[in-house]
Amino acid sequence: MARRGTELFPDLGAHCDEAHCMQIDFLPFECDGCGGSFCAAHRAYADHGCAKAGDPGRTVVLCPDCGDAVERAAPEQSDRDVLDAHARSRRCDPARKATRRPPPPRCPAPRCREAIMASNATQCKGCGLKVCLKHRFPDDHGCSGSAARAAAEVEAPAPAAGACQGCGAFRGVTRGVRGLYRRVKSSFRPCWAGGA
Repeated sequence: MARRGTELFPDLGAHCDEAHCMQIDFLPFECDGCGGSFCAAHRAYADHGCAKAGDPGRTVVLCPDCGDAVERAAPEQSDRDVLDAHARSRRCDPARKATRRPPPPRCPAPRCREAIMASNATQCKGCGLKVCLKHRFPDDHGCSGSAARAAAEVEAPAPAAGACQGCGAFRGVTRGVRGLYRRVKSSFRPCWAGGA
């Protein structure tokens, strides 16, 4: 067992249980196989010669017919034996693989593989596409509806003579289009700033 702590701090840390190491570690790793305390270099089963190092753990084989994961009874059992035992157990149902849920829809933006779920999707107001949050802006997903709307806003008729050019044209026509916003801002003077 590892010697605990130092002379000044007897409850802090432990020495590594590896015979040739004995490094003091203030956050030692406890091995669940042998119960020893080890440093970061000797924490793996194989690094400190633990009896649990040869244990492969639980392994499964995927059935090609039904898609189920079938656990091996023994580590030395072959894949073919596991699948044969699964077929004989009458739990293998190829019809169940066909009724599995289809994969979720993907974001339609080019080179995006994000799955569209209720929590990470938004619908574009310009083109009506459902896109992921990374591509929520029209420029990010190549929106066809936003270009047509921006062109229509540029060609909007000028306000009648004597009408408030600042409030009518400045706020209503240019909402959300930055380039048009700058042009309108430089050419119109709002009513509250002394414009007509």
